[in-house]
Amino acid sequence: MQRAVLDAGRRLPPLADPLEVELIVSESAARAEAGEGVWEDVVAGAVEVPSRRSLALLRALESLLPGRPGEWATTAAGVLTGSGIEEPPWLDDMRALTFGECWIGDRSVDAGYLALLCAYAYGDVEHGIVFLLDEKAAGVVRNAFVVRDTAFVKERLSTCAPLTRISAEAAHWLLAKSYDRLDRRPGLPVRPEVHLTRLLARRRIALAFG
Repeated sequence: MQRAVLDAGRRLPPLADPLEVELIVSESAARAEAGEGVWEDVVAGAVEVPSRRSLALLRALESLLPGRPGEWATTAAGVLTGSGIEEPPWLDDMRALTFGECWIGDRSVDAGYLALLCAYAYGDVEHGIVFLLDEKAAGVVRNAFVVRDTAFVKERLSTCAPLTRISAEAAHWLLAKSYDRLDRRPGLPVRPEVHLTRLLARRRIALAFG
């Protein structure tokens, strides 16, 4: 996984869309058992090659990784900026993620899952993530995918089940429980997108609770 994440850094410097940055880095770490030691090695590997791509990767990791790994990435990024390396153009936007509305639809009776749509924005550009929580497996996340047009997706979901608006705190409390259960049972069959978007989900859960 370390090599895959470091290689992902090559694609980051010229980008303008912070959501695309998040997706690239999260996908590079998909299915990996990434404990603190793994992220420590990734950060160290980036610092060993001082460059715009390394700095871009570290700035992405400081946002995506909660706790000490994110702090390590911030410290390492400071070392690279101190040597004159230019910050990535999406940095300010990446740090300005905001929360929008959250909606939940209950299909536990006929389909066995809850559908949760959470909206977010970078500036005026909105996006969302749809989470399907498996009620037959104690609420473990079954699928998770990013959407660009949240209004359209909300309308489509409402044709499957009535949607109820809930607070961002309540929505992300459900998600925190769901992902914790998945972490305790990593062998559960889930859609690949769950792993591809895991870092995005974990970041938003952490931000929802300060």
